[in-house]
Amino acid sequence: MESDTEDETHTRSTDDIDPVTLEILRNQLESVAEEMGHVLITGAYSPNIKERQDCSTALFDSEGNMVAQAEHIPVHLGAMPDAVDVVMDKDPRPGDVFIVNDPFEGGTHLPDITLVSTIAPEDEVIGFAVSRAHHADVGGSTPGSMPPGAREVYEEGLRLPAVRLVDGGEPNDEVHELLLANVRTPDERQADLRAQRAANDRAEERIAELLDEHGSLLLDAFDAVIAYSRERIESELAELPDGEYRARDILESDGVTNNKIPIEATVTIEESSIAVDFSGTAEQVPGNLNAPLSVAKSAVYFVVRAVTDPEIPPNHGCYEPVTVSAPDGTVLNPSPPAAVVGGNVETSQRVTDVVLEALAHAIPDRVPAGGQGTMNNLIIGDRTGEFTYYETIGGGFGARPDKDGMDGVQVGMTNTLNTPIEAMEIEYPLHLEKYALRKSSGGEGRYRGGLGLERSVTVETDATVSLLTERRRTAPAGVDGGNDGATGENLIDGESVPSKASIDVSAGTTVTILTPGGGGHGNPDERAQAARERDRRDGKME
Repeated sequence: MESDTEDETHTRSTDDIDPVTLEILRNQLESVAEEMGHVLITGAYSPNIKERQDCSTALFDSEGNMVAQAEHIPVHLGAMPDAVDVVMDKDPRPGDVFIVNDPFEGGTHLPDITLVSTIAPEDEVIGFAVSRAHHADVGGSTPGSMPPGAREVYEEGLRLPAVRLVDGGEPNDEVHELLLANVRTPDERQADLRAQRAANDRAEERIAELLDEHGSLLLDAFDAVIAYSRERIESELAELPDGEYRARDILESDGVTNNKIPIEATVTIEESSIAVDFSGTAEQVPGNLNAPLSVAKSAVYFVVRAVTDPEIPPNHGCYEPVTVSAPDGTVLNPSPPAAVVGGNVETSQRVTDVVLEALAHAIPDRVPAGGQGTMNNLIIGDRTGEFTYYETIGGGFGARPDKDGMDGVQVGMTNTLNTPIEAMEIEYPLHLEKYALRKSSGGEGRYRGGLGLERSVTVETDATVSLLTERRRTAPAGVDGGNDGATGENLIDGESVPSKASIDVSAGTTVTILTPGGGGHGNPDERAQAARERDRRDGKME
């Protein structure tokens, strides 16, 4: 009875925030999350974070609800609440910083290390600052910690449950030492972790300033901005046609077998809610394309925002009307010690594809043709720990119902930048031979699919090359009569190699990644002549 009274009082107080004040507070909270990201990116040492910006930051309230996020990496952000939930079970106190990467306890895959810091400017926890960053190496059987043939999570690197990295303001040096003893590039890891801590510290500083400015109204705003987003997303969902919509696609292989791995989704829209059920999806596989349920949630949340109104402030309110389920022991809800490193980067892409395809039955005018459907993960490193280079490579975006797809961009669950040539060649013993659009790789249609990329790198020292890629055998689908996009291909010294492989190479070896193009939309015969001429003039077609 007491909790009901408290809830009613709190609701009244949030309702009292006028729209102008709410908008100011919302933007201030989002600016804190954005500033966290800026601190992390500018303070990091590794090119993967400071150049490619493979990281995400967010603010949570004291109940573990996301209040604001920076617009960073989709696959990180939707999974962050699970990490905060795990930390909340550890009795967090002022001055605590938790570190976690365990995929079965709040993480996604081991290279993504999350720091969760309490926000307690007046010695009472009022929220959490969270940063997640992809570290270029966390140990495991191959440099870069993404072994294509892994059968168990133990092969993929150091696994950290939620433990205190800082305890009541005092650094836990033993945890630091344990972590650094198990990675190939400890100095780089230490610098990147410091950048994450600095980002979280900045959040507490800024929240303290806002608390001084607004008083208890700031805490009411936490609930108010969440309610605002929930109301907007529910309004958008209410406009979609009710019904059940199904789709199915496959992953090509898991790095251990060449068996196709079906991903099935049933999307149910009912009034102002949406439920996605992955029953029918494959059982968990021997290789590393298993994905924790948090990864599937991230993909679904991303799709829902994409097909409704992406301008709705992203927070817990966007997720409340969305339900995601997958049977235990399946590739989207595996049991430990399943290998999972490819699930975060590749399986998440296929989940996105399948949910978009299902929704295309309901709202075809909002859904593009198939995009490249892979992150084209390339990892090059040496076993002595001198360097580890990691990159995801863009490709073709599917043609849209009213315009061409974008060329050479990240698609789906990542929006990282590429590694600039200058940074690559300064930081690593690598030389970029070619970086170009793949002519004619986008599927033809009334609107053309986006072009894939060709990225060719010569390794100037003995090293290990690891590849985790998809869409090498199954093409990104065209829709409404549009042609499929081109499949991708991986080459080492001109010879084709599997989509998932780890290969020791000698100095002077050249690695080439040809990424998939996007599918076309509509009958190619209906493409405007002016658009055809522009494609030829721009060198996009053979």
